[in-house]
Order: sequence, then C-alpha cells, then structure tokens
Amino acid sequence: MNGSDFEFSVPDDFRCGYVAVVGRPNVGKSSLMNAWLGQKIAIVSSKPQTTRRRLLGILTDERAQIIFMDTPGIHKPIHRLGEMMVAAAGRTITDADVVLFVVDVSVPPTSEDRLVAETIARAGRGQPVIIALNKIDRCPGGCPEADTYLSLVPHVAHRLISATRGDNRDDLLQVVIDHLPPGPPLYPPDQITDQPERFIVAEMVREAALNHLHQEVPHALAVVTTEFKERAGDMVYIGATLYVERESQKRIVVGQGGRTLKAIGQAARSEIEALLGRRVYLDLWVKVWPNWRRRDDDLRRLGFRPA
Repeated sequence: MNGSDFEFSVPDDFRCGYVAVVGRPNVGKSSLMNAWLGQKIAIVSSKPQTTRRRLLGILTDERAQIIFMDTPGIHKPIHRLGEMMVAAAGRTITDADVVLFVVDVSVPPTSEDRLVAETIARAGRGQPVIIALNKIDRCPGGCPEADTYLSLVPHVAHRLISATRGDNRDDLLQVVIDHLPPGPPLYPPDQITDQPERFIVAEMVREAALNHLHQEVPHALAVVTTEFKERAGDMVYIGATLYVERESQKRIVVGQGGRTLKAIGQAARSEIEALLGRRVYLDLWVKVWPNWRRRDDDLRRLGFRPA
C-alpha cells in the first residue's frame, strides 16, 4: 500500500523512511522497537536468535512515519536457518534509509558485534548510522566500553539508552526521525506491523516456549498457527503446532504428564488475549519435523526465505 491509497493530512516537513534495527543477538533490538510502538509485536527472550525474520514495526505521529525493520541477530551461522537469518539482516541494511546499530554497552564488544559492524560496512549504501548504546541500567558506575563501541563503525550520532527503563529513549527516537528523508507516509497511520495476527500468535507461543525450555530445544523449535476461528461468546479458538527436530525434544516440550506444554500454553494465552482483546482457547500440539533447520524446502514451507 502506498501513500495514495488512504487519506492522511501531513505537514510539509513530514518525514518517512525505513530504519534497520541491527545488532548481535540479545542486545535489546526487539525490546526497543516494542517500547517505541507501545505494543508488543516482536517477541523477547534471553535465548540467542529469538528473532528469526524481518518484522516491520510502524510508528506514525505528527512528525514522521518510522518503519522499523527488526532483524535477526547477526551471528556466525551453523545451519541453513542461521544463514537465512544473517542474510535477512544484510538485506535489511541495504533496504534501509537509516541504520540503527544497537549494542549492549554494559559488556565489552564481542566478535559478533564486530561482525555486525562489518556487515553494516559491506551491506550499507552510505546511509546514516546511529548507535544505540543500550542497557545503561546495567552499568550504574558508568559505561567504560562506550568509546570502544563507537569506534566500530562510522556514525552520525549515538545515545546512551535503556530500552526497558526508558532512559533517553525518546531522545534517540528524535535523532532517528531527524535523519529520515522527507516524504509522505507509506502505511495507514493506525497500522503498526506488516504481519498478520496468525504470525504474531505463533511467535507468542514460541516466546512462551523459549522461556520454559533450555539447552538446545529452543533453537530447534518452530511454531505454526494451524487454526484461528471465531466462537460464540467473544471467544477465539486457536490451534498451533510446535515442531521440533527429535523425539527426545518432543518429550521435553511436552514434559511429565504434559506439564511443560500446559505451562507454555498458559503463558502464551495471556499474551495472545492481551493482543486480541478477547478470550482465547489455545490448543497446542507437538510434532517432530527432523532437521527442518537444515533444508531449504522445509524452511520455505515454514515461511522462511533461504539465503
């Protein structure tokens, strides 16, 4: 949809553009975007590579329409899914008007932070780069690593922030807006993402699973929404299948007497009900799909775009 498809009165100095939100896994990219949007559309967990594909978050106010592109964390891949994720992040940088490089300033830069900087240099087109020095709430004595991060990539601006606590978050947003190109909005002002509810629901189930599972299981997990039906009494029936790669992983996800799967369902249901504003009956199933992360055909069937 383009700006001519809907009516939206904007001032002459209105700005609009795409912002690639990039960084290594677990630096707070999704948390930052969710906070700006005021709504959870990108799942968050402590597990690496939680974000697997590009997700648009659209924020429109009287100043600008900012189209955030939340990306998978850039890392060294060990299978086809990982290669696809890193390639998606690189394409996002190329497509962006502004690159927002998010780092965890509470710890020294890692080899993956340097890999992100190299990817920005390789995939970028000379767009302005802004560095978000995140997690200052974890370094109350100061941020001695800040200068090291700032030396990783040429940038036009930087801010010390806390995505979760809110420190300098609004200031950083204004910096991003200042570097967007002038232009009319590309999406309706009330649209906040490009993804359908079925996708976001599946992601919320996966988030709940990530928070209840450990070791290798979360990385081998995919979730697909199989049914989404309106029912009487303001109820929505949702069926979802959790795919893992081995029978041993299935046993872990189900848990003794089905306890783990029940806990996953309870946690996911509360998030989904908050999203939909309705009561939800959530029906979860667990199936084995051997080595789905390693085959292009399987990745395509799950909606991924192989590298």
